[in-house]
Amino acid sequence: MFETVIGLEVHVQLNTKTKLFCSCPTSFNERQNINTCPTCLALPGALPVLNKEVLHKSIQFGTAIEATINKVSYFDRKSYFYPDSPSAYQITQLYTPVIENGKLRIDFEDGSHKIVRINRAHIEADAGKNIHDGEISKVDLNRAGTPLLEIVSEPDMRSAEEAVQYLKKLHAIVRYIDISDANMQEGSFRADVNVSIRPKGDEKLYTRVEIKNINSFRFIQKAIEVEVRRQIEAWEDGVYDEEIIQETRLFDANKQETRSMRGKEEAADYRYFPDPDLKKAVITDEMLEKYSQIPELPDQKAARFVQEYGMSEYNASVITSTKEMALFFEDMMEEGISAKNATTWLTVELPARFKSGMNVTSSPVDAKKLAMLVKRIEDKTISGKAAKEVLDHLMEKGGDIDEVIEKLGLKQVSDTGAIEAMVDAILSANEDKVAEYKGGKEKLFGFFVGQVMKASKGSANPQTVNEILKSKLG
Repeated sequence: MFETVIGLEVHVQLNTKTKLFCSCPTSFNERQNINTCPTCLALPGALPVLNKEVLHKSIQFGTAIEATINKVSYFDRKSYFYPDSPSAYQITQLYTPVIENGKLRIDFEDGSHKIVRINRAHIEADAGKNIHDGEISKVDLNRAGTPLLEIVSEPDMRSAEEAVQYLKKLHAIVRYIDISDANMQEGSFRADVNVSIRPKGDEKLYTRVEIKNINSFRFIQKAIEVEVRRQIEAWEDGVYDEEIIQETRLFDANKQETRSMRGKEEAADYRYFPDPDLKKAVITDEMLEKYSQIPELPDQKAARFVQEYGMSEYNASVITSTKEMALFFEDMMEEGISAKNATTWLTVELPARFKSGMNVTSSPVDAKKLAMLVKRIEDKTISGKAAKEVLDHLMEKGGDIDEVIEKLGLKQVSDTGAIEAMVDAILSANEDKVAEYKGGKEKLFGFFVGQVMKASKGSANPQTVNEILKSKLG
């Protein structure tokens, strides 16, 4: 039996208006190479000047993960040549990063938790973007010099599921504190995965393989599973030392395999040295005090929901898994509905009707409207089954809830006189079954309920139907 060992390096693009060392804008989707200047193009004589906003956002993140925030940190040059790096080096923080020794809690469905240690988070400048067009490769340097926080975990995760849970929590945190839009499709939240295996019970760390450039949680999980299977097969076939080498691999989602990209460099290969053009980055006491005041985090919000609404820890963690869903839920609760029903309709019924790419932010049914639908179930205007029909209609065509209920004829009949007349008609038409029921065949009660609901086309209040039937049948 083998144990998987996973560590993650996550690059989070900070949502500053300008780049890390110059005043070029960081806006996405501009015409190629328009957001550039002598500094981010590394032209001779151009000097970098640190964007203070990057330090402010670093303080916020360090506070969120309960880390050590270094009041003095330094910048280093990481030398490598690649077409998207005009300077032939990257400015980063190897020796003294801005943040060290943090932690992050991940939650599981059975209610258990795990702490993943975060070794460091350091500031670095992003590279540009290579665009491969047939046999021609082009370079867009709009992104060159964009500020990143690289967040490096300890190898504390033991499965693909744990790695995805960690990434989702990290993704939520950076959005809650609003230091990044963390848009994976646009590359502002990118994960490199370090994977190795070892026999269960062994404490030694074996050869790790880095899987690069995976842009969705689903693909990250799949890539880890595929790579773990490759490493286990190599071990079992006795070729582990020959086949599993320290390297960077790519994940091919179509072929469901990882492929070798290049040998993995060691720190010495990058010839790191302190950047001579940049002063030390200093965080003052005033900055620390001001920017460590951060919004309520997912874990704090989840704990409050458990306390206030009596929901399970797992449901609270699902609702707070994204900032948008948590705010949606809070808006629903302002309408005075039960937390249990709000949770079901928000986490089960609404997402089941989302089209590809849709989420609570782009949903045609907003928080107030979904809460009103729940309210109509709770005040017995409609049944839960009818509410699903109403939601289907609202998702496709929109409209006012009460008007849709009226239009679809789904209003629940609670008029005891009308229901009593239906019950009498059903019992008269089924005297043989009434006799059987009274003779001890109590399972027939469900038959009578079904007949009344059928006669009312599902509009009769089931509770009232049950009460009248019990009374009539003795």
